[in-house]
Amino acid sequence: MRLDGRELVLGVTGSIAAYKAVLLLRELTSLGAGVTVCLSEHARHFVGPLTFRTLSGRPVLTDLFDPQSPESVEHVALAERAAAVVVAPATANVLAKAAHGIADDFLTTLLLAARCPVVMAPAMDGGMWDHPAVVANVAALRGRGVVVMDPEVGALASGLSGRGRLPEAETIVEALLAALAPAQDLAGEKLVITAGPTREPIDPVRYISNRSSGKMGYRLALAALRRGAHVTLISGPTALTPPAAATFVPVQTAEEMREAVLQHLPGATIVVKAAAVADYRVRRPSETKIKGKRDLTLELTPNPDILAEVAAGRTGAFVVGFAAETNDVAANARAKLDAKGIDLLVANDVSQAGIGFDADDNEVLLIDRWGGARSLPRMSKGAVADAILTEILRLRTAAGRALGKAAR
Repeated sequence: MRLDGRELVLGVTGSIAAYKAVLLLRELTSLGAGVTVCLSEHARHFVGPLTFRTLSGRPVLTDLFDPQSPESVEHVALAERAAAVVVAPATANVLAKAAHGIADDFLTTLLLAARCPVVMAPAMDGGMWDHPAVVANVAALRGRGVVVMDPEVGALASGLSGRGRLPEAETIVEALLAALAPAQDLAGEKLVITAGPTREPIDPVRYISNRSSGKMGYRLALAALRRGAHVTLISGPTALTPPAAATFVPVQTAEEMREAVLQHLPGATIVVKAAAVADYRVRRPSETKIKGKRDLTLELTPNPDILAEVAAGRTGAFVVGFAAETNDVAANARAKLDAKGIDLLVANDVSQAGIGFDADDNEVLLIDRWGGARSLPRMSKGAVADAILTEILRLRTAAGRALGKAAR
């Protein structure tokens, strides 16, 4: 889902996690949103206004009555223009003020005036999230319809470990997109999505794999869920947390992935093979750890071609493949699409810095079996995921219309 033309307010409060709001701002602007940043007095001790002004291209609002800022007295007008307000990080202090209607600075005054969706992403230290006062304030805000996210568990600024970390930028964006209630254009669809690498064992401790992080496949799953689809996510080993609403099937090898895909294929309306499946496996893995420093020859045998098998055996599903290329991207992608017999192929040049394996951004070429080709500029993988899903729906609708005309 794009946010082109949407006006957002990003409130940043006084937490050590304030620096992460810079990453969030980047995510929001990459989706096409116009973002006005509002810094609390304490937030300015962690990140200065210049950083946010440079990235947003807009004045940064700080003081409620700053004579140098004509926008500072327009909190009500800004609240009316905003499609949503995101507060990240949201400290225990701002949660308390918002819960009790205190409006003693620009941000809290704007929150009181806002009638649009409000998403608050808390960040706090050492047990504060579980304090009865914070629990009561969060309950009060949620009762009024404010989306208060749960902070994540991990190492905190004090050196303690617990629940209090600011959610990742892309997780906050997902909560925002859900709050904006996008059209459920995938409602009733059943998607099977594969993600991540496979691991082909050499011995009990070694394996052959690749550099896939799984991020693109996981973003596709999140985007499809948000748009109303039922999603089965079949994933090789990654460091990512699968979406709670998805049916998650973890696998290791290409053979395991093939079995899982074929098991969940019946009834699927869209199949997206974003996984980087190893082309080969060791024919005879050692049952014990290989010892010693010596030359080693491995006999490899091809893995099954899951994508081609799915395309050949599908019953009406729209099939999408991925191609990670390093040269002649368009030609290689077209050749792969034709060879596999699929409907759409998503190709990218993984040799380019910032859009290869494990990157948060992507820049892809969409090639379809009807002869079309469309380039997507560099954007976050979440935005790419939405664009791919939109293209799938467009192509499927266009193909249906063409069949209808042919029948007449």
